[in-house]
Amino acid sequence: MGQPRRRGYPHGHGRHHRCPRRIALPAAGLGLLFLAVSLLSVSLLSAPPLADPRPGLGTSSSSSSRRFLRRHPTNGSGGELEGPESGDALSVPTHGWTGQDDLWRSKLASNFHGCSNSSSKFLDSGITTQPDRYLIVVTSGGLNQQRTGIVDAVVAAHILNATLVVPRLDQTSFWKDSSNFSEIFDMDWFISFLEKDVRIIKEPPEKGGKTMKPYKMRVPRKCTPRCYLNRVLPALLKKHVIRMTKYDYRLSNKLDTDLQKLRCRVNYHALRFTDPIQELAEKLIQRMREKSRYFIALHLRFEPDMLAFSGCYYGGGEKERRELAAIRKRWRTLHIRDPEKGRRQGRCPLTPEEVGLMLRALGYRSDVHIYVASGEIYGGEDTLASLKALFPNFHTKETLSSQEELAPFLKFSSRMAAIDFIVCDESDAFVANNIGNMAKILAGQRRYFGHKRTIRPNAKQLYPLFMKRGNMSWDAFASQVRTVQKGYMGEPMEITPGRGEFLANPAACICEKTGRNSVVVKSISGSSQEPVTDTGIRKAIGIGRPPYPVYTDEEADGSDTEEDPDSSGRGEVIDTEPDDDSVVRQEDPELEEILSD
Repeated sequence: MGQPRRRGYPHGHGRHHRCPRRIALPAAGLGLLFLAVSLLSVSLLSAPPLADPRPGLGTSSSSSSRRFLRRHPTNGSGGELEGPESGDALSVPTHGWTGQDDLWRSKLASNFHGCSNSSSKFLDSGITTQPDRYLIVVTSGGLNQQRTGIVDAVVAAHILNATLVVPRLDQTSFWKDSSNFSEIFDMDWFISFLEKDVRIIKEPPEKGGKTMKPYKMRVPRKCTPRCYLNRVLPALLKKHVIRMTKYDYRLSNKLDTDLQKLRCRVNYHALRFTDPIQELAEKLIQRMREKSRYFIALHLRFEPDMLAFSGCYYGGGEKERRELAAIRKRWRTLHIRDPEKGRRQGRCPLTPEEVGLMLRALGYRSDVHIYVASGEIYGGEDTLASLKALFPNFHTKETLSSQEELAPFLKFSSRMAAIDFIVCDESDAFVANNIGNMAKILAGQRRYFGHKRTIRPNAKQLYPLFMKRGNMSWDAFASQVRTVQKGYMGEPMEITPGRGEFLANPAACICEKTGRNSVVVKSISGSSQEPVTDTGIRKAIGIGRPPYPVYTDEEADGSDTEEDPDSSGRGEVIDTEPDDDSVVRQEDPELEEILSD
């Protein structure tokens, strides 16, 4: 009878050694002791981590990338940095959460699509445009704030039945970018695409070989179509050329369906970036795709100016308070805010580490590649260390491109922002760590083009979870994060139609499919059905009653002036400031939008 087959040693030895009987009992005792110690170690590692003081935000900490430190406010009393012990690094799993939700796309997205065709009542510009009516607008703020002004300027020109001069960009504000329209956007495409909607010309009109002098005025914020007809049209008919300055958010958020759809045609189709911007952005996207099938784009918005303006406090002690207070002195109209209250109310950006923890809790693995769109981060590499530890595959346009590729854009903040905009739009998941203009426009655009995954941190509900992070297990923390983020993941219908800003929720331009093979769609906003063709955005131009009257000079002279509640009964809309827009006195709401771009 053969010998039984015996298992070899891990090191490859082919035989067993029997333990002598005299040492069997002591060996057994040691084995039991080793087992007890092992169980105790596992118990300690899974227990809630202890909190201990850490250096303030922006100070050097070589171990911060391993310990996943959390920077918390300390009720304004000190600069401590609270965080778990180094053992907590093991509680953040390297793998993702195995749940039913798809992290990269919505299962319902295929049921919806963008639809910005006009109705038969929307008349061709060749019919509606009146002679000797010209509108010039000067936009305000950074790239994305100016974009909102351009979109609304096209709609305003349609309301006034006027010819629009290609909008002039703000070159004197906080952003200090000297770029003109044609250096950022494809001007010829802009003009040709909208030719059936609004007549657009490149330069102001001339009379007798000289440029006609415009009549300057400004309309209130959120001005309605009737407001434009009562305030602007009479002056336009008399002066023929109107120049409106500081043109941002000067048109009502709520318009009728055809005007909202015109907004969508401008924003999502007519505004196309120039070839140099588009080409570099596409190279960066390709390089991200070469690294991974999917990638996240994060608009971090954790720059010093943003933090200073927000008035938030992130636990950096006296150094942080002193530095941000110095920046706040640039704007004399800013009010002192309660930093703790701001965090509780969700008005403050998450820290880079908090964004990383949220994403890991949602189920994104540590090997996911992240593209970060951001300027100078407050605290530099020390602030980014924890985010990079959670997601080591960390990229920016600076790391993905060569110096030669980026050099033509470096001196122009709007062109640099345009590159980030394109990459973020093409990402598989976009995370907006703020409620600024770029975040709103991208959220709306990603909804329009198929409800691509767009994550908005529910900062108000996440804040207490980050505060309790040291007293709960990772599984409990991740479960609660997933709960509070429901409704903030870019799913169809997660925002009630008509709620919020149209930029972020273009409900009038989102349609739901009613059948597998049907081309008839139903607008989410409740508007009537309209046919959609497969050839893109082409409008059915019909003869019908225009949505707004075409006034003659005599009719306009007899129109009443519409007053705003805050106009003090004066009804004055003439802007008497000099032509140089740099002397415009900054107002709190406008300044807030500039810094939230």
